[in-house]
Amino acid sequence: MKGVVFTEFMELVESRMGLDMLDRIITEADLPNDGAYTSVGTYDHAELVRLVVALSNATGMDIPALVHLFGQHLFQRFSVTYPMLFQDAHTVFDFLSRIDDVIHVEVRKLYPDAELPTLPCERPAPGELVLLYSSPRGFADLAAGLIDGCIAHFKEPIRVTRTDLEKEGNLHRTRFHLVSATA
Repeated sequence: MKGVVFTEFMELVESRMGLDMLDRIITEADLPNDGAYTSVGTYDHAELVRLVVALSNATGMDIPALVHLFGQHLFQRFSVTYPMLFQDAHTVFDFLSRIDDVIHVEVRKLYPDAELPTLPCERPAPGELVLLYSSPRGFADLAAGLIDGCIAHFKEPIRVTRTDLEKEGNLHRTRFHLVSATA
């Protein structure tokens, strides 16, 4: 997993809960690098899981809620840090339908060794979008937070229905069905 995910998680914790909380979870997570991450480095996703578990233990918040919150934060940060990814997207559906074919291609240019989930989409009807999240890491809660962050960014009234699917080999799969309230 790319270091930018780790550095943004730490930024979220520090900005919302303070430096003491960040130090506490780094200590509790017992990380191999003592929490020293660079945005361009590549790290084991299990380290992020350990940080989230430590934060859950420290705050009493459940893990899915924390990961979802982080996804919302991450989308907002990506919109500021990588504005070029948003240039041709003017709606939630515009943006989300470009993830696999455009955005992940650009991410791979920046981070050639990035291990990205797949998010193919289809448009079953006007005002609807279906995304199928698939990844060996199983961060569907993060994907859900990113989707909700996208909806907040574009300020559109969209309802999301999430269906967790059976694993396919080592792949965790989740279906997100988005319906626009204006359709």
